[in-house]
Amino acid sequence: MALTRWDPFRDVLTLQNRLNSLFQEYPRSGGENEAPLVAAGFAPPVDIYEDAQKVVLKLEIPGIRKEDLDIRVENHNLTVRGERRFESDEKEENFHRVERRYGSFYRAFSLPSSVDTAGIKAEYDAGILRLELNKREEAKPKQIQVTVGSATPAGVKAVDGAAGQKIA
Repeated sequence: MALTRWDPFRDVLTLQNRLNSLFQEYPRSGGENEAPLVAAGFAPPVDIYEDAQKVVLKLEIPGIRKEDLDIRVENHNLTVRGERRFESDEKEENFHRVERRYGSFYRAFSLPSSVDTAGIKAEYDAGILRLELNKREEAKPKQIQVTVGSATPAGVKAVDGAAGQKIA
């Protein structure tokens, strides 16, 4: 009999994963702004990071062709739509397990006002879609130069402007 170490968080993580997949598949009803969410088959994971010059999004979407991607910016909202098609020469009943998600996906991101929406770059390589959004010039950090005040350097005698006398 093999002994296994009890991990109290393993069951919690399993429950969390099941609930996440349930809510990803649950069709939401709502206004016309939420209509694309109903058609979405899955939501690809995304990493977002920011530095002083840009904001970068990396979406994990392997197996997607360039023609199946639609990236748009409107009113400081970035939307990424696409579709991963189940293309196989084999019949579906011959598969033992299908774990990858297929169908359409949709992700929307609200962009901060510091982002320049005119210069967005998109690259797709090795299953990763990389979106680079440069910041506006006024939003980039600037170094402020410090000026020395009108303090009198040591060894120099100041002159009283009203009386024209040297001050000791």
